[in-house]
Amino acid sequence: MPYVQVPKDLNNVKTKVLFNLTKRQLIWFGAAATIAVPVYFLTRRHIGNTLAMLLLIIIAMPFFLMAMYEKNGLPFEIIVRIFITSRFIRPKKRPYRTENIYEYAQKQYDLETEVHNILYDKNKTQRETEKNGRCCSKKGSP
Repeated sequence: MPYVQVPKDLNNVKTKVLFNLTKRQLIWFGAAATIAVPVYFLTRRHIGNTLAMLLLIIIAMPFFLMAMYEKNGLPFEIIVRIFITSRFIRPKKRPYRTENIYEYAQKQYDLETEVHNILYDKNKTQRETEKNGRCCSKKGSP
C-alpha cells in the first residue's frame, strides 16, 4: 500500500507550477536566463569561454538569490524593503508617546461649554438691556 506524507502545517505548503518551482521562482529564473544567457553569447568570443561563464554567473546570482532566499516565510524583496525602512527611513530614536483620549474629550467638553457660555451670556445681556430700557445700539443713551 503506497504511503503519502501529509504535512501537519499547511501554511508552509506552496503551489508548484512547473519543474517543481513556484510562480515567483519561475519569474526570477526566467529573468536571469533572459539577461545572463545573451550576455554569455555576446561576450564569449571577445573575452573567452571561462570569463564569459564567470560573467554569466555573476549576473545571474542576484536573480537566483531573489528566487530562492526566504526567511520566516518572507521573500528576499520584502526582507530588503523592511531592512531599508527600518535602517534608513524611520528615525533611530522612537520616543514613547501615548494618546490620552480622555484628555481630548475634556478639551472638547471645555470648548463646548465655553461656546455655550458665550452664547448664553450674550443672550442674557441683551435681555437685561431690553428690560432696563437701554439698548446698546442707540447713540446718546445714558
